Amino acid sequence: MMNIANMGQRFVRASLMIAFGAALAGCSGGGDAPPAKPPLEGARIGGPFTLTDQNGKTVRDTDFAGKYRLVYFGYSFCPDICPVDLQKLMRGLSQFEKIDAARGAKVVPMFITVDPARDTPEALKPFVARYHPRLLGLTGTPEQIAAVAKAYVVTYNKVPGSAPDRYLMAHSQLAFLMDPAGKPVALLPLDDPSSDIDEGAPAAVAAELAKWVK
Repeated sequence: MMNIANMGQRFVRASLMIAFGAALAGCSGGGDAPPAKPPLEGARIGGPFTLTDQNGKTVRDTDFAGKYRLVYFGYSFCPDICPVDLQKLMRGLSQFEKIDAARGAKVVPMFITVDPARDTPEALKPFVARYHPRLLGLTGTPEQIAAVAKAYVVTYNKVPGSAPDRYLMAHSQLAFLMDPAGKPVALLPLDDPSSDIDEGAPAAVAAELAKWVK
């Protein structure tokens, strides 16, 4: 992704956090404190979708009723940002699974492409397998992708490259945690690409999952 795209992504992410009134931080102490309110509670994010997974199977949002969903938009041809983000997110999920296997199993991780022209099921299958054994790679028609991206307030556009098939996709850099009813709970922390992939960032993701997944 390009620098101008990164600036836009950070603005969108910051705006969402401000608009819904919470920083993504751990619980404060105090046994008598009321339960924390999800930062994105009541936000108009998410909705019905019909897409295709990396095995060519039709997938609908209703297939995940009763499960939490970790949703990230990107594309497999991304040279830097998406792979780093996925490492942080999926290592964080793996840490959470080790801490609490039962609650970890309630989280369905999803990677939704913003580049359906190149991200066919065949292209997504080896890509998502690199990051987590349960990571779903979802694609669809341009119209289907446009609809689900709009529902998740994700923007994207093609950035021409040196050849017709060597373009980049600028897109919002956001990772959503959705509840078992498909309602938004929180944005998962995504730091700059230079942050520690092995320790700090995954730990922050694991802590956020532990805070909200019941």
